[in-house]
Amino acid sequence: MNMSEEAPRNIVSRRNRPAKAPLSRDAIVSTALHILERDGLSGLSLRRVAAALDTGAASFYVYVANLEELHALMLDQALAAVQVTGAGSLPWRDRLKVFLLAYLHVLYNRQGLAQLALSTIASGPNSLRIWEVLLGLLKEGGVDDLRAAWGIDLLTLYVTAIAAEQSVRRGSDQGLGRVKNALSTVSEKNFPLVFASKETLLSGGGETRGEWALDVIIDGIAGGRLQRSASAAPRPTKKHGRGSKK
Repeated sequence: MNMSEEAPRNIVSRRNRPAKAPLSRDAIVSTALHILERDGLSGLSLRRVAAALDTGAASFYVYVANLEELHALMLDQALAAVQVTGAGSLPWRDRLKVFLLAYLHVLYNRQGLAQLALSTIASGPNSLRIWEVLLGLLKEGGVDDLRAAWGIDLLTLYVTAIAAEQSVRRGSDQGLGRVKNALSTVSEKNFPLVFASKETLLSGGGETRGEWALDVIIDGIAGGRLQRSASAAPRPTKKHGRGSKK
């Protein structure tokens, strides 16, 4: 067969390839959340997100500076799901607990999100909305500005820790099983207080204990002692210079 009889090559035009979705910060964050839910926090990296979006570093870093910023954006976008309805007629304390439980469920229901929240401080619009609701409920309960401001940090930290613990133990009670085994064989001689309390240490379900813990924290925020003038004032900066005392 001569050259004129050679079969023509099958040439595929680049125009026939499906067009990539336009790159944006929202697309990056949504893709990162999908990877987080599929692979967990340890499986999330800027390289993986960029590869999933079929883009390179030069384009990627136009929208997200680093992994820390991506984490904050991811957490804030996920917190948009924290909603409360139907609790308007309850007392402020009960509405506060309902809201915090809604926060916990959002963190727990999405794989890796609670672990992300433990190491990330989000400050976007959804995070600010949550702070606004918590501050409003605490102030409705008569909590002063300083206790309310510090209190929301304590409440959200506790809820995040519980969500992370429950996420790790999701579908498994091996950790609790080891505790039960340890308590069943504990030595009364070496650990008399633990021995006497071994049944009480295992009493109460997770929901019961969680609600009790929230009540304890809320009671402390609402009625705890706090030296406002000493605690709220910024610490002076020591300056060592000519004429100063070291």
